Amino acid sequence: MRKLAPVALATLALVACSGTPEPATAPPSTVGPTTSAPAASPSATTSATTAQSPSPATSAASAVPETHELEVTVHDTFDEPWAMAWLPGTDALVITERGGTMKLRDASGVREVSGVPEVVVAGQGGLGDVIPGPTFTTDGTVYLSWVEAGDGGTGAVVGTAKLDVSAAALSDVAVIWEQRPKVDGDGHFAHRLAIQDDHLFVSSGDRQKMDPAQELDSTLGKILRLTLDGQPAADNPFSGEDAPVAQQFYSMGHRNPLGLAFDADGRLWSTEMGPKGGDELNLIQPGANYGWPVASNGSHYGGGEIPDHTDGDGFEPPKVFWTPSISPGSLMIYQGTLFPAWTGDAFIGGLSGEVLIRVDLDGETATEAENWPMGSRIRALSEGPDGAIWVLEDGPGARLLELRPS
Repeated sequence: MRKLAPVALATLALVACSGTPEPATAPPSTVGPTTSAPAASPSATTSATTAQSPSPATSAASAVPETHELEVTVHDTFDEPWAMAWLPGTDALVITERGGTMKLRDASGVREVSGVPEVVVAGQGGLGDVIPGPTFTTDGTVYLSWVEAGDGGTGAVVGTAKLDVSAAALSDVAVIWEQRPKVDGDGHFAHRLAIQDDHLFVSSGDRQKMDPAQELDSTLGKILRLTLDGQPAADNPFSGEDAPVAQQFYSMGHRNPLGLAFDADGRLWSTEMGPKGGDELNLIQPGANYGWPVASNGSHYGGGEIPDHTDGDGFEPPKVFWTPSISPGSLMIYQGTLFPAWTGDAFIGGLSGEVLIRVDLDGETATEAENWPMGSRIRALSEGPDGAIWVLEDGPGARLLELRPS
């Protein structure tokens, strides 16, 4: 097995790898159930915390964290995968593909799931997230998201369904939430899902319209907190007196939040794609406004400047941000013990950055600790039942990788 070599960070700058870069991955004909590692490629990322929460990286000694060496096993390949989740009480991994197919992978191999709802496939839109519901072990309930068409254009929806693992079949698909309003365009749907206790959290992107992220009559550019049947949670921070739709909001001012995860203490974290630079890791506080498009540590693609986050601007700043962009497409907070030095840390997959990043979480403080150049876009991350870290690449022929201690 080949190993991934981490690149350590010191004083907010990327330090070059001390070893020789790994050779490129073997040709596809040699990759299958055998083992290989992603090709190492130079990382163009730089990270920093905000002025409100500076990293305590003051010396090279303190900046190099305790770590693990990784061995990577390449398993199956998928066509534009978008999300994956382990199904409790089974040995099955469920994987969605953007084009509208769902797969089950277990000891018997990979099977396609029947009964998947019809989805609109365009740009960033298609079949999205999938997570098991709290009652999965008794009734097979899963939550999934996808893009549909309607009056005014397209929008994300969230639904529930029953997943029969033995039959590889979905049934009783029912839409419980819709992204409103539906608009033209095919970007920034977000539609990541997370469940804590009896609440469903949904990330809703700004659909590349920007201004709705600051508006109370639109779900665009928000993180929603709902009941498990898709209704606004009763004690949400926005009253909805001026706009009833705001009763769904947990936070606002988001651009394209493509990662949602809870830490062991119940704090909600989110990764968010910025514009040109300014990608973010945010600690989501109820009722907070994260500033988009009024404040960002990035710039508009056309070159226009956006005011940076500053003390007293009324917006919640990111805990970590990246300029140049890494395009964070996923977030996992590691809870296992197979990698004991990393328990409680956040892992982020970079799309344009082609990188896997570890962020040290200490309460409400976050500090980028390590990154691994992967040589390919990283779409999804998941912690396996035994604590192994599973990684899905992006695009056609995307590989499923298993990371274990060497």
